[in-house]
Amino acid sequence: MLKVGITGGIGSGKSVVCRVFTTLGIPVFNADDAAKYLMSTDAELRAAIIAMLGAEAYDGLLPNREKIAGIVYGQPDKLRQLNALVHPATVAYGRGWLLQQKAPYSIKEAAIFFESGSHTEMDVMIGVTAPMPLRTERAMKRSHLTEAKVASIMQQQMDDTEKMNRCQYVITNDDVHALLPQVLELHNKLLVKAIQLAI
Repeated sequence: MLKVGITGGIGSGKSVVCRVFTTLGIPVFNADDAAKYLMSTDAELRAAIIAMLGAEAYDGLLPNREKIAGIVYGQPDKLRQLNALVHPATVAYGRGWLLQQKAPYSIKEAAIFFESGSHTEMDVMIGVTAPMPLRTERAMKRSHLTEAKVASIMQQQMDDTEKMNRCQYVITNDDVHALLPQVLELHNKLLVKAIQLAI
């Protein structure tokens, strides 16, 4: 099976792109959702996070995402340490998910493919990009963040131009270029690649 990664910075709209692929019958693994699930259900991971960030990182068995974000986004080293705990567990979970898929190709959606090195497990990388002001507006509206908080998150993510340059394909999600034709064209290309891989 062809393994496709989709990445993009905060507010780029990669989740919207993935929903279009889902309507085409393509299975999508969302790394953020998987990480949230594992942080709640994996007792060993939960204990490691509490040991690193303190008991306030959890409300019972559920991660206190506001508290965690408040700690790690002010301290880049803490963010790296948290990713070092959560990311390997998420990657392993994703590998198991991938083995269960039957479609010609499957998609894994994640923000930190290149930063983590997990892009090497993908056959194809797709980048989703949008102008920074639009990304900021989307992130503020979706996550109820301040402009300063969004700017802080962006500063800790890989430069968007560098990220897009590392991808084989780029989808422009700027509310100007129609999204559906871009996804359909790419879907057809990926089906061809999947067939070639299977031969």
